[in-house]
Amino acid sequence: MPDDDQRAFSFLRLNRGTAKPRTRGLTEIRGPYYTPMAKRYLQDVLETMGAYVDAFKFAGGSFCLMPRAAVRELIELCHAHDVQVSTGGFIEQVLTQGTDAVGRYIRACKQLGFDIIEVSSGFISLPTDDWLRLVEAVQKAGAKAKPEVGIQFGAGGATAAAELAAEGTRDPEWPIAQARRFLEAGAYMIMVESEGITENVQSWRTDVVARFINALGLERLMFEAADPEVFAWYIKNYGSEVNLFVDHSQIVQLECLRSGIWGTKGLWGRVVTYKG
Repeated sequence: MPDDDQRAFSFLRLNRGTAKPRTRGLTEIRGPYYTPMAKRYLQDVLETMGAYVDAFKFAGGSFCLMPRAAVRELIELCHAHDVQVSTGGFIEQVLTQGTDAVGRYIRACKQLGFDIIEVSSGFISLPTDDWLRLVEAVQKAGAKAKPEVGIQFGAGGATAAAELAAEGTRDPEWPIAQARRFLEAGAYMIMVESEGITENVQSWRTDVVARFINALGLERLMFEAADPEVFAWYIKNYGSEVNLFVDHSQIVQLECLRSGIWGTKGLWGRVVTYKG
């Protein structure tokens, strides 16, 4: 967060007290996907709220549609604000194009300046050992590997709830076991896919969230929280220092909740921390 001599109304207490780089209470924001995002737009976001943003994630392979110079410009702007940059889970599309394409993709990501390469398989079936080889390849290239796991078959791309229901879900113990192996292999963090848990479901599977946290701990997990009611639930149940992925348009609302300065009726004045 900004130093007290720089923050407006610095005489008012906030929960936040940990400067970047943080190890808990991380916030990753979605970059261009639902809306375009060029340098001036991102600059406005980071100049006002950059102290609360830990990572910036491209979504849906959006970087493939942009000029290389524009992608590099966004990455360099993030780095200037101590924000790491993630590819999002696009590697599963690259996997369908063969081993050579995967190697070229990882090298290109590193050359452009990406810090984190997300390794996911929401739309494809991939053996765990193959997934581990991808984690190893990413780490050998000098980037951080961030596997995304979940219980929903066909997750990703805002698939309709009825289609997902027809696909079915996995027993949570399987992705938990996978995630444990990824962490043991040195993965930076695990992203937990929201679909099947809090997104496009008739009722939330809060039991799945608890099982992930009980098995792996809070610090090594980041939860996708696509809607304000979802990230409010995470903060209410797991505190202000749960790691969350949200859309960039939600960064102010999320940080108001984390900081304890505003909130819904159920959370107003109830989100606190104690640092001794």
